[in-house]
Amino acid sequence: AMLKSHPAHIRLYDMLFEGAEDLRPLPFSARRKRLEAWHAATAPARTDISATIDFASVGELESLWAGARETGIEGLMLKRRDSPYLAGRPKGHWYKWKRAPLILDAVLMYAQRGSGKRSSYYSDYTFGAWRDGENGAPELVPVGKSYFGFTDEELKELDAFVRNHTVDSFGPVRQVEPKLVFEVAFDSVHHSTRHKSGVAMRFPRIHRIRWDKPAAEADRLDTLLRMIVE
Repeated sequence: AMLKSHPAHIRLYDMLFEGAEDLRPLPFSARRKRLEAWHAATAPARTDISATIDFASVGELESLWAGARETGIEGLMLKRRDSPYLAGRPKGHWYKWKRAPLILDAVLMYAQRGSGKRSSYYSDYTFGAWRDGENGAPELVPVGKSYFGFTDEELKELDAFVRNHTVDSFGPVRQVEPKLVFEVAFDSVHHSTRHKSGVAMRFPRIHRIRWDKPAAEADRLDTLLRMIVE
C-alpha cells in the first residue's frame, strides 16, 4: 500500500561506471554529460537528475544557500568541474554547505552514562521544552536527546552538574533538577507519535551550554511546533 501512496524515487547525481567502463578518473563535467546522455537514452522510471545551479558571484551563492530551507533542500553541494571521483573524504574537490541549523533553548531533564572513553561520565542528555500542564502549571516534556557538541572540559562540568543535581534514578538514567539550559542546534523537526511531546528533532546537538540563562526562560513547545514545515 505504501509503495502505491509513496512510490520510491531516485535522484541521480553522478555516474561512476557505464557498463564496464570506469568513469571515476574523468572530471565531474564529463561524468555529468555521460549521466545526462544515459538518462535521456534509457529514461528509467521514477528517476531524475539533480539540477546544476550556476552563479556569478559569492553573494549570489550565499543567497542560494540562505534560501535552502525555504526550498526544502538540506543545503548546497559545491563541486569542482575538473574533480575526479575519489573514495573516502578527500578535501578540496567537493564541499557540502549545509543550511543553517534551527536553534532552541531547552532544559536538561535526564542524563545517562556514555560508552567507550565516556563510560565514566554522564554524557548522553535528554532535554525538554515547557508547556502548560493539566493544572495550568508549566511542565517540561522531552523533545530531544544528544551526546555531542561539547568539549572534554565541558563534559567534566556537565558530569559534575548531573551528579550534584540528581533528584531520581531509573536504572542507568538520572533525572536532574530542571536548572540547566542547552542551546540546541538541529536540522529540522517533525510530528511524532512516539514521543510525549508529539515532536522529534532531526540531528540535534548541543550548540552551547547556557550556564547564564534561567531555566524558566527556556523555549516553550509551541516554539518548536511553529518550526515544523507541513
